[in-house]
Amino acid sequence: TASRSARIRTELDRADVVAAAVRPDNTPEIDTRVEAGESSPDAVVTTVERETTGGLQTTVDDYVVNLTVARKVVQAADRHANTDTHQS
Repeated sequence: TASRSARIRTELDRADVVAAAVRPDNTPEIDTRVEAGESSPDAVVTTVERETTGGLQTTVDDYVVNLTVARKVVQAADRHANTDTHQS
């Protein structure tokens, strides 16, 4: 059983799309979900469990990189979609 865990909560626009982008990399020890925000943006919440501190750190580092890339791709796609909409 895992003895180390981390919970990462990231509020952002299009949390559902970002969560869907990072979820395929999940292992059985990683759970990613979206929490609806009432007075704040929705959040991607991921819980990671690992047996060792080093394993937890490596997994969290990888997850944060994946989350950052997914967020940037969604932002770029939204900018592109908004540009296309205004040009039509």
